[in-house]
Amino acid sequence: MSYGIYIGRNRTADGIAYLAGYGDEPSSHWLEICPRATHPEGSTITVGVTQQADMPGHLSAIPQAPETLRNMRVSYSYYLGVPAPLTNGGLNECGVAVRDIWSTSRAELRAMTPKDQTGPNYSDLARIIVERARTAREGVDLIGRLIAEHGYSTYGGNSHIIADPEEGWVVIEFAGGRGLWCAERLGPDSIRASRPGYIGEIPERPNENFLFPPHFFDTAREQGWWSPEDGPFHVNRIYGDGKHRWDGVAWIEDEMRARAARPEKITLQDVFWSISTERLTGDTAGYGQVVPLTHPRHDALRMMWHAPVGPVTAPLLPVFLNQPSVPPAWRQHRYLTTGESHRFLDRRKEEADPDTVSQIPQGIETGPSAFYAFKRLMHLAFQCPDPILTEVWRHWRAVETSTNAKLEDTLRAASILLDADEDGLATQVLGEFSEARFAEALADCQALSEAAHVRLRAMGALNMTRKPLTPEQIW
Repeated sequence: MSYGIYIGRNRTADGIAYLAGYGDEPSSHWLEICPRATHPEGSTITVGVTQQADMPGHLSAIPQAPETLRNMRVSYSYYLGVPAPLTNGGLNECGVAVRDIWSTSRAELRAMTPKDQTGPNYSDLARIIVERARTAREGVDLIGRLIAEHGYSTYGGNSHIIADPEEGWVVIEFAGGRGLWCAERLGPDSIRASRPGYIGEIPERPNENFLFPPHFFDTAREQGWWSPEDGPFHVNRIYGDGKHRWDGVAWIEDEMRARAARPEKITLQDVFWSISTERLTGDTAGYGQVVPLTHPRHDALRMMWHAPVGPVTAPLLPVFLNQPSVPPAWRQHRYLTTGESHRFLDRRKEEADPDTVSQIPQGIETGPSAFYAFKRLMHLAFQCPDPILTEVWRHWRAVETSTNAKLEDTLRAASILLDADEDGLATQVLGEFSEARFAEALADCQALSEAAHVRLRAMGALNMTRKPLTPEQIW
């Protein structure tokens, strides 16, 4: 399902726009940094879904771009049978960020979806945007062009928020195989949450704030879902689920608007809170991500804040686009990775069946997994919200505040080195800062988990039933 929130720069204390959110998937999640790459003429990429997907289709090949941009993103291994690895998006070297969020199409459109659908799926679109788009608007145009030229493989309807330092866009891609999509611009005063993504009334023709294909109105008229006599075209009521702003969306948008109305406006801590509050974030959140939408002095200084699980029980920590690598604990491990349950860290059966060999490097698997460690802490804390969850939540918020206080000097040092053409040293400074914060957080997580388990065991409060304990959430 996923969750995303965009906050325009006029609403924040630091004058920076933000795109934040998380993905809702049960499988493993891992952080990766993908280098810029060039591709031979005639190269293609495989996109779409297979007959094993919940809404089946066929894979197809579409042209690869001559060059793909450096980007960082979170990937995962399963959602509704869509071929892995999957991504909800991330940030690229041009400062374009994207988040994928579910958005159900009306029942008739879902039923109309061809069983042999082809074209990019939701993850393909997110990945292509972070690999190719140099502005948010270019990302919208990419989606429209890809759907028009190659089709769209849906699981029932979806959306994306695409943003850069100047603007954001909500894009809804509808089921049905009719090439339907719609985009709404978000400006410096906008506060927009998606879960699901939604768009309301739109004008009769595309303009600088709304984009859609030429047949967008005609399809609704042909199906008998709308006529000009019905009044303005309301996208969600005509093509979506008809609910418009869900309760959770209304709650967080109203809460953030109230904070924006204060003299201090929305702080970075408020942005963190919007994806870490237990009212919205729990086990279904596979990770957390906050992207400051800026154009720094050097592209190498681009960064995002990342949590390995839902940040209700994990800290959001900085990762830099140009740092050398992701620490091993934050890479892909076997825990909850689809397909790994029938594989071995052993090659004796490889010749007869290559799929019997694990896809995870042995050196990675024999080290700690941040995803597993923080999931363990989450479910220890959920068994005793008062005081354990409260204590854990406060600890990580203190870690975030401390980290942010140190960040300015680190960025300044790296900027001085970049000005002096010492790119390698700047990369080292950024990488060491990020990796040190990640290592400290993992050590804290392990200590907090051991202490929480001892306390729960002593109190006789370990939940041994098959009914998990979790905080009450709005969605």
